[in-house]
Amino acid sequence: MKTYDTVTEALKDLKLRGFTTDFNIAFDKLMCSENKVCLNPDEFEIVEVYRFEGETDPGDENVVYAVESKDGMIKGSFISAFGTYAEAASNEMIQKLSMHK
Repeated sequence: MKTYDTVTEALKDLKLRGFTTDFNIAFDKLMCSENKVCLNPDEFEIVEVYRFEGETDPGDENVVYAVESKDGMIKGSFISAFGTYAEAASNEMIQKLSMHK
C-alpha cells in the first residue's frame, strides 16, 4: 500500500487511480451529492485506508478511505475525521469503517 504525507496528496492519487466519486458519510450510507449515488454498508468494500494524525492540531486528524462497490462499477473516496471531530454514523457504518480488505 502506498504512503502519503497529506490528505490532499492521497485524494489526488486515488482519483488518478480511478477512485473518482467523492463520498460523504450520511449516517447509515455513503452518499455522493454530485451524482446522487448512495451505497449502503453491504454494497461496498473498503479497499485502502490512510490515517493522518495532526502533529499540532487535533482538527487535522483524518482518515481517507478508498471504497469500491461490490459490483466493481463505482470507485470513490471519502474523508472521515476521528476523535473529537468524528461524524455521527450508524453502528452498522462504524463497524464497516473498522474493516477493510
